[in-house]
Amino acid sequence: MKVSGFTFVRNGNSLDYPFVPAICSLLPLCDEIIVNVPRSTDDTLAAVKAIGSPKIKIIETEWDDNARTGGLALSHHTNLALKQCTGDWCVYIQADEVLHEERSP
Repeated sequence: MKVSGFTFVRNGNSLDYPFVPAICSLLPLCDEIIVNVPRSTDDTLAAVKAIGSPKIKIIETEWDDNARTGGLALSHHTNLALKQCTGDWCVYIQADEVLHEERSP
């Protein structure tokens, strides 16, 4: 069984999202991680590349400020990453979420 992780992040550094720990928290669980990085105005793309895992596949997409109403841009960019997943199972994590390494009791 193959497990895909996916997320998207735009301007993660300027928004102070813990997107690097979020992506890294998927590494032990997933065989591949798709990260959609819409055109950012900060160094988000460089930070994702710096993680340096061969499991991470980065896609770069355009951001449409006109689609921000009603969460359309968020769902669009999430779905772009999901479409690139090749696993039997997919795990979605947002850029401000981190999976904890310890099990619950």
